[in-house]
Amino acid sequence: MSDLQISLLAIGALVVVAVFLYNWIQERRFRRRLGEAFGEKPEDVLLERQPATFPAEDRLEPQLEGDALDASSAGIAADTTSPPAAAAPWPAREALAEAEFDDVLDCVAEIQADRAIPETAISELMSKIAACGKPARAASFNSETGSWEALDRRAGSRYTGLKLGLQLVNRSGPVNPPQLAMFSDAVTSAADKIHARVSVPDVQAALQTARDIDAFCATVDVAIGVNVVAAEGKVFSGTKIRALAEAAGFKLEPNGVFHFRDEQRRTLFTLDNHEPAPFLPEQIKTLSTGGVTMLLDVPRVADGLDVLERMVDIAHALASALGGRLVDDNRVELSEAGIARIGQQLSSIRGAMEHHGIPAGSARALRLFS
Repeated sequence: MSDLQISLLAIGALVVVAVFLYNWIQERRFRRRLGEAFGEKPEDVLLERQPATFPAEDRLEPQLEGDALDASSAGIAADTTSPPAAAAPWPAREALAEAEFDDVLDCVAEIQADRAIPETAISELMSKIAACGKPARAASFNSETGSWEALDRRAGSRYTGLKLGLQLVNRSGPVNPPQLAMFSDAVTSAADKIHARVSVPDVQAALQTARDIDAFCATVDVAIGVNVVAAEGKVFSGTKIRALAEAAGFKLEPNGVFHFRDEQRRTLFTLDNHEPAPFLPEQIKTLSTGGVTMLLDVPRVADGLDVLERMVDIAHALASALGGRLVDDNRVELSEAGIARIGQQLSSIRGAMEHHGIPAGSARALRLFS
C-alpha cells in the first residue's frame, strides 16, 4: 500500500470520528434544551422513527425523505383512517379534576372505616404514598355530606373513607414492582391501624397495564424542532433575539427558555439557544449565539397542525429579521415540502393517540407526558 493510500485512509478515519463527535455534541445539546423546556425529555426531532423501548438511549437523526411513519418499527399506522386492529383503545376521560381518578392511568386503593379517620393516620399514609416516587391522587368520603371530595388533611374528623391513586406511567417510565408494593403496603398498613376495610388492586395486572401504556407512549413521545441559524461567521445578539421573540408573543422564563403559551397558560412551543448557554434574563444582554431552536412537544399540544403552522411562521419571521436560515438538526434547509411531510407525520401520531384514548393535549396526555 502506497503512502498516498495510507494517508487517504487516515484522513477518512479522522472525518468519520469528527462526524461522530459532532453528532454526539448535538445530541447532548438537544436533550438539554428539551429537558429545560418541558421538564422531562421526550424523544427527539425533526420527526424521527421511535424505538420500541422507553426511554431511548441513542439519538436517531431526522429523516425528512422517509415514510410518514414506519408502522413496522413504531407500531402506528401511517394512515390514521385505518388504525392498527391489534391495539385496544383505552377509555377516554375529559377534564379530570384534581381529586378524580383515571381508571386506566391510576392504580386505585380504597379504605372504608366505621368511624372518622384520624388526621394523623391520613398524614402518615399520604407521606408514605408520596415516597413511592410516582404522582398520586387522593379523595375522601365526607360523612357529613355523604359525598366524595378532595382530601383536606385538616378535616380528618369528617372522613370515613379514602381513595388513593398511584399514577402508573409518566415520562420517567412505568411504575415498578417495588413502587407498587410500597403503595399497597402503605394503604394496607394504614387500614390495619384504624381497623378499617381495605381494597387494593391486583399488582400484577397493574404492572402489565403500566408496561402496555408505556410501550405505546414510547412510540409517540416526539418533539418537532426547527432551527434558525446564522450565516457562516455571523452571530445573533441576545438583545435582538429577545426583542423579536417577545414581539412574536414569547415570554422569557427564569430557566432561560422562551415559552409561547395559549390563553390557559399552557405551553404550545418554546424557543431556546441552539448553543449550550441558556437565555438567562440577567445574561441575555451580553449573549450572542449562532442559532436558536423552536420545539413543539407533540403529545402535550392539542390542535397540533395549527400550532405547527404557527411555529413555522414565527420561525420564518425570525429567520428573516435575524438574517438567518431555517434548518433541521442536520443543518439541512427546510423546504415547504419538508414541512408538509412533518405535518403528515404529526397527523399520524395524533391519529394513533386518538385511537388509543389519549388525545394529544388532553388531560390524560398531559398526565402521561409529564
